[in-house]
Amino acid sequence: MKRIEAIIPSNRLNLIVAAIEEMGVSGITTIESKGRGKAARPSLRSSRGTSTQIAEYNSLITIITIVEDSRVDQIIGTILNVASTGSSGDGKIFISSVDDIIDIQTKKKDIV
Repeated sequence: MKRIEAIIPSNRLNLIVAAIEEMGVSGITTIESKGRGKAARPSLRSSRGTSTQIAEYNSLITIITIVEDSRVDQIIGTILNVASTGSSGDGKIFISSVDDIIDIQTKKKDIV
């Protein structure tokens, strides 16, 4: 099993989740996150609108799902097709191995 974690701009969330769900993936977790990388950070106006400052972080979404090894390339390809605009700040995808999965309710291992 593999854990796929995609950090994307928040405006791409619905498109990516819909595309992943169309592939039959039902277990998806999303987390509002903040970060900064190469992408430009947005300008923020003061409450009175008289001054601006650069945000310290970009608003991002982290999408996490666990899939069988044989499906990783398909899921990654789908995320790339939907998320990539060719611009800096499109996001990152991290893939890691999952050694065990334990369902808390049933206390059984290896349930996805």
